Amino acid sequence: MRKAKQFWLEPSPDLSEDHIRRIAEEAKPYAMILPKLVTGLPVKVASPLEGGDILVTCDITAAYNAKDRGVPVALQITVQNRKDMESVLQFLHAKPDYLLIDCPDWKIIPVENLIAETRGASKILIRTRNFEESRTALSILEQGTDGISLTPDHPSDIVRTRNLILEEPEPVSLSLAKVTSVRPIGTGARVCVDTCEILHDGEGLLTGSSSQGLFLIEGEVHANPHVNPRPFRINAGPVALYLLAPEGKTQYLSELSAGQPVLLVDKKGRTRRVDVARVKIERRPLMLVEASVGPASIRTIVQNAETVRLVTNEGSKSISDVKPGDEVLVRYEEGGRHFGTRIPDEMIIEK
Repeated sequence: MRKAKQFWLEPSPDLSEDHIRRIAEEAKPYAMILPKLVTGLPVKVASPLEGGDILVTCDITAAYNAKDRGVPVALQITVQNRKDMESVLQFLHAKPDYLLIDCPDWKIIPVENLIAETRGASKILIRTRNFEESRTALSILEQGTDGISLTPDHPSDIVRTRNLILEEPEPVSLSLAKVTSVRPIGTGARVCVDTCEILHDGEGLLTGSSSQGLFLIEGEVHANPHVNPRPFRINAGPVALYLLAPEGKTQYLSELSAGQPVLLVDKKGRTRRVDVARVKIERRPLMLVEASVGPASIRTIVQNAETVRLVTNEGSKSISDVKPGDEVLVRYEEGGRHFGTRIPDEMIIEK
């Protein structure tokens, strides 16, 4: 279970109260920092004015007074150099609920230092301007800051950042498919997807010849007499295969490139997004795997190599050991897809 992060939003002061209310309803932030009090919002109001849910101030005396009255405090501090870091440590004596940090030049090192020095003493919120800055702040030193306060460059940054923070990864429903045939075919261009993360046992990508039936291909996490583990890699299959992508969409393996997100899935259906570090396409001998889910028949193609493993309920099995009658984990769905988006009632035949 990931640690919950706080999403604060600082809309433009020029917006009307009605516009602010609409943003609060749509974005669902934890709090909005407002220069004036707006009543009736479905979120907490953080403001430099008295009467808000959270007092935002850079005055340590005001912070002490608010704490005495039981009002939560967000102490606002600008960090530009090492001397400012000393001020942050002094401000911690006021025991603020939040440290609201401005980093005008937005460098990584000051934020790393803040996390290391103040972890546990107060919640650290970094002011950000866009989705990219928010994503970086939330992952610095692996644990990231406790949250961000977004002053958006563009309205789309609000939705993307909200989704990043508030939406838990959707689990994938997996089924057992019974293998009916495994046979070698010719050579073809297969895709190794190297990620920026370390994969776990039973974790990999869902790929297949049809978007209706995707096989869980495990990452190269196991030792092999002939090659060392590559726990960042999934040997996913030929370029034409479908891949289950984030947000429930599919794409072709040929479309992947460095920097794109992919959706890792484990044998319990749990998911996480990771970024692609490299896509390696080479011509290799291939194997055709056919399986059945009830009356439906599904297929995939993988490289004919011992390091390619299909995930099962008990663990995983090398493609060189898979035989008819074995049961493997797949994602099966009815209907078709149009440009990666599911159309439940569309009739589609893929052989």
